[in-house]
Amino acid sequence: MKQIGIKKLYYSISEVSKITDLEQYVLRYWESEFEQLKPAKNRAGNRIYTNKDIKLILYIKKLLRDERYTIEGAKQVLQSYVPEEEAGEQLELMPSSNETQQTQTVSVSKGLDSRLKNDLIEIKKFFEELLVRLT
Repeated sequence: MKQIGIKKLYYSISEVSKITDLEQYVLRYWESEFEQLKPAKNRAGNRIYTNKDIKLILYIKKLLRDERYTIEGAKQVLQSYVPEEEAGEQLELMPSSNETQQTQTVSVSKGLDSRLKNDLIEIKKFFEELLVRLT
C-alpha cells in the first residue's frame, strides 16, 4: 500500500485510486461485483471510502491479481472474510476458575494493541512533521 500522509475517516474515489493503484472504473466495477464493497455517498452523491473499505479493496486486489482467483472464486473467499478491524475487536468471555463462576475475564485480541500502537506512531510522526514545518 502506498504511504499516505494523515489517516482520514473518509477518502474520495480519486484518493483511493492512488492509494490502491487501481483505476477508478475498476473500483466502480468491483462495487457492482462484490456485495461487501459498498462505500457510502456524501450529500453530493460522491463515493466516500473508509479505511475498512480500502482494506477490503486491497484484499480483493490480492485475490484477483496476486492469487489469480476469478471474480466468482474471490466472491466465495469473501463470504468468510472478516475485516481486520472487526476480527481484532471481538471479545471472548471466559469463565473464571472459582466455584460460582460469577466473575468473567474479558480477553481482547492482540490485534487491538498493535493497531493502537501503530495509530499512535502515525499520529506522533504527523505532529513531528507539523512541528518541523511550523518552526
